[in-house]
Amino acid sequence: MVVIKISSYPIDIYLKRVLKVALRAHISLDFPFSLLYIKTMIRKVMMLFVVYLFLNILNLFLIDKTFVYANTRKDFAQVLGEITDRKNNGQNYQFTASYKADLSEGYTAEIKPGDARAANLKAFLRKYNSDLYNHAEKIIEVSDKYQFDYRLLPAIAMQESNLCRLIPENSYNCWGWGIYGTTVTRFDSYDDAIETVAKGLKKNYIDQGLVTASAIMAKYTPSSKGSWQHGVNTFLKALE
Repeated sequence: MVVIKISSYPIDIYLKRVLKVALRAHISLDFPFSLLYIKTMIRKVMMLFVVYLFLNILNLFLIDKTFVYANTRKDFAQVLGEITDRKNNGQNYQFTASYKADLSEGYTAEIKPGDARAANLKAFLRKYNSDLYNHAEKIIEVSDKYQFDYRLLPAIAMQESNLCRLIPENSYNCWGWGIYGTTVTRFDSYDDAIETVAKGLKKNYIDQGLVTASAIMAKYTPSSKGSWQHGVNTFLKALE
């Protein structure tokens, strides 16, 4: 057996051998690395850091959008659940209506003696804790007066203000009626607002042939890309 006694060699001999190996491998002898290599590494680290920040910001943005979308879907699911409740628990209702998903041919209602429109509407308004609960009969009264479906006023109010939850202070304006920019139309009471909006819908929309949600949307809120129509149709159906 051969034994190599490393300790018998001077330490500088080993250092020289290490340096020779480093030269053969083309490794810079500057400690710890060459200045050029360090600069390159710094640039790479900075680029990775920027990418990391961008991905984190994007992630936060997507989380926020997902949260908003989830809440919207939850609201619609709650409204659509109303339909099932009506079918399962509303056998005593005598209200009937012909309805199409896109309202392409308008909407008509058949009124029978002893119908439960007021009870149906109040149940809907109570479910969402709306200030319009005590004005359900007024909504039906003016709808009959101007000859359009009683569901139209609460459906628009739901779309515009979440049934009066989000309205300008002391305006009683649940329909976004005459609200644009800094201009706000105010009414003296909910009954005043219901009468005025119903009259305006009859004169400026229904009598002009605008009897579908999409046709009304084009004039009522031209900037909408279809969400207004979809919302109103959904709430009309929830009130069937």
